[in-house]
Amino acid sequence: MTLQEIINSIESLPVEEREYLFEFLRQQRIEKRRVEILANAQEVMQAFKDGTAHRGSVDDLIADLL
Repeated sequence: MTLQEIINSIESLPVEEREYLFEFLRQQRIEKRRVEILANAQEVMQAFKDGTAHRGSVDDLIADLL
């Protein structure tokens, strides 16, 4: 199915079903983002445990980059 066919199918749905679909997709995006945030947080926590992440100010970061 092409994207255009999907769009046409969605446009043919009754309003209630379209609203349900959009809400479902919104919730899916929220959940996916939560999973990504959790994975990033776990990665940072592991980096701190491994000693490969550092804390500091913006000035410390700039000094490290230079």
